[in-house]
Amino acid sequence: MKGGPRRLRFGLALVGFELTLVVLAPLVLPNPHAIVDPRGAGLLPPFSRVFVVTLQDGTSFAGLELSRKGEVLALRRGSSWEQVPEKLVVSVKPQWYLLGSDTLGRDVAARLVKAGQISLSVGVSSLALAVTLGTLWGMAAVLGPRWLDRLLMALVDAALALPLLFVLLAVSAFVRPSLGTVVLMLGFFSWMGVARLVRGQALLCREKPWFLAAQGLGLKPLRLALVHVLPHLVTPLATDATLRLGDLILLEAALSFLGFGVPPPIPSWGSMAAEGFEVWRLAFWLPVFPGLAIALSVFAFATVADGLGELGRGERIAGEAA
Repeated sequence: MKGGPRRLRFGLALVGFELTLVVLAPLVLPNPHAIVDPRGAGLLPPFSRVFVVTLQDGTSFAGLELSRKGEVLALRRGSSWEQVPEKLVVSVKPQWYLLGSDTLGRDVAARLVKAGQISLSVGVSSLALAVTLGTLWGMAAVLGPRWLDRLLMALVDAALALPLLFVLLAVSAFVRPSLGTVVLMLGFFSWMGVARLVRGQALLCREKPWFLAAQGLGLKPLRLALVHVLPHLVTPLATDATLRLGDLILLEAALSFLGFGVPPPIPSWGSMAAEGFEVWRLAFWLPVFPGLAIALSVFAFATVADGLGELGRGERIAGEAA
């Protein structure tokens, strides 16, 4: 299966590129929470440069142009020029906005990277919770008595019948939003598909000769699950988890966009897009860059999942042929 590994390598390259930016970019980018003179540095387009003038009393001003007239510095803030005595100036530093600035003069690139850290950490944490709960639930259904299997799967089917986004919005209306509550909500309401997958794969394992032999030796269900069944679920679980990670990032962004996700001032891609839509006529880049980051993440993880699926099918066909 040449297509699988090629697609997998491409997806892993995208994920690696994104993780590299999220981890290393903060070392060179400014503070994502720093407000730099909204009047002089607010709503600047990408690749803009401003001059930040710091006075002795700690206040700062920013402007697109700077000129010196004798002992006075003239700074263009917005559409007007302001003059500052040079003796009051502590420093004058140029600052670049690679992806522009928001209404408060904050660096969009720095906030985008910080939001990426938040969105990815929320997605990975909620995924770990969902995979753990789903695996335990699916294993209990297969290895337990038949009545337990019917009961657990009936509960899963009932939960899957509920629209996930509406359930999350309803819960968010009664729970104070925070990073922890968002992770718990996404994890607790997205494990049902994992349980269905684990149960289906475990049922296939239960018909194999090696499973029947292990069961005939009188092994306990816990050992059967951990030693004999779980290793055969690694590839399908990894494929499903990678695809599910993109869905969880998209769900977190949707909640934050609607105001029910990660609370401000913590940035996330969804909340940044929501803030940008309020002024998109003046600064189209504010909603565009977070939207592109979300799309890139979902596409990257979906590509990895597709590659893992192709790889798993190739290994299964090779094993059956052998």
